[in-house]
Amino acid sequence: MLDFINTINGLAWGAPMLLLIGLTGLYLTLGLKAYPVRNIGRGFSYLWKNRHGRGDGEISGFNALMTSLSATIGTGNIAGVATAIAAGGPGAVFWMWVIALVGMATKYSEAVLAVHFREKNAEGHFVGGPMYYIRNGLGSKFTWLAVLFAFFGMFAGFGIGNGVQANSVADALHGGFGIPEWATGVGIAVLVGLVLLGGIRRISEVAGKLVPFMAIAYVLGGIVLLIIFADRVPAAIALIVEHAFTPVSAAGGFAGATVWAAIRFGVARGVFSNEAGLGSAPIAHAAAQTDSPVRQGSIAMLGTFIDTIVICSITGIVIVASGAWQLCPDTVSECVAGAGLSGASLTSAAFAAGLPGIGSYIVTLGLAVFAFTTIIGWSFYGEKCTEFLFGVKSVPVFRVIWVLAIPVGATYQLDVAWLIADTLNALMALPNLIALLLLSPVVFKLTKSFLTHGSEPSSK
Repeated sequence: MLDFINTINGLAWGAPMLLLIGLTGLYLTLGLKAYPVRNIGRGFSYLWKNRHGRGDGEISGFNALMTSLSATIGTGNIAGVATAIAAGGPGAVFWMWVIALVGMATKYSEAVLAVHFREKNAEGHFVGGPMYYIRNGLGSKFTWLAVLFAFFGMFAGFGIGNGVQANSVADALHGGFGIPEWATGVGIAVLVGLVLLGGIRRISEVAGKLVPFMAIAYVLGGIVLLIIFADRVPAAIALIVEHAFTPVSAAGGFAGATVWAAIRFGVARGVFSNEAGLGSAPIAHAAAQTDSPVRQGSIAMLGTFIDTIVICSITGIVIVASGAWQLCPDTVSECVAGAGLSGASLTSAAFAAGLPGIGSYIVTLGLAVFAFTTIIGWSFYGEKCTEFLFGVKSVPVFRVIWVLAIPVGATYQLDVAWLIADTLNALMALPNLIALLLLSPVVFKLTKSFLTHGSEPSSK
């Protein structure tokens, strides 16, 4: 089974998929005349003005962003960045930056379409996302593509939003505090179950409080480390840029990496972290209380900026500047190439190098909180995909299965969990990227109308 998944993963994340993700983002960036990159300040302004909501919807624009960030800021920012560096070298961080910059246009376009083509379900709540903008935007002849996205999205959540998150927390707490993996899994399952009982409103309320607090705390800890390593930071950034285009040879516990490895793991882990192109975040933004798709899209694009350009960059630079990416595990008596640290243990070692005694605890606590919020955020995405396929009555059943899957995920082998999540990500992205390309004229038209007249055309 593992060999089969490896084969599918190699095909799913091969050059064609990386090109499709990158070129889609680049095409949307050029078509929007770099609106997302040029208007980050405008996005933060809309976020502040819409913090209490305006227009129809279920949750405020601010909480919609926090819900989407709760799903994106997770193990990808801590363990994912470390895994990318361990496999692709420092240059992987550069390619994470590149995919994030074009990914802002992708995330913006997803949210614009999600709000523009959203509808009300049988219970009177606003629902949207790729499955809806595919069906409502492209017509009934593309319903199969909408079903395909919902199918992959429903199952992808159990990898990227459930199994990987629970596994990483269980692994970190077991290593740091000796807590059994099964106990961590059960504890998370109970907490998640309590949150899910309240639906999207409770999810958004929890995310609106936890995400800003933990993100700011983690960023401040990272900034302290960057100050401590200030004399090494310029060299670390130079190394990141250099090895984005040249191979890096084996050194210490690092096995060496080609330029292709830097691109492949940088893009894959970047997409895993910020989810631009996967079609997940627009499911949350479709529920926002907003009177403008462009305003909500401008808020949505901040998710990619905050997740990758800010948080992932801090993690990546700290890992490279500390030199931890070349270290061997403590259990290896003689340092041999390929025996280096990886995942959360690499990030923990980097933080501990600058803040002995407390650095590893910052990473462990950050990982636990980020993973918890990711699990509740992705539960909403999964249930909306399930609802699209089977109707609103299927939601309670999905929630029960989701909660029961958490302890199982906590006991996975880490490499297997990452591999499954990686593969499902690509399968989920494909229908969404096709829809984005086909519906891009709608995004361009709405954006142009808003910038020219201050509003979008009302007809769909």
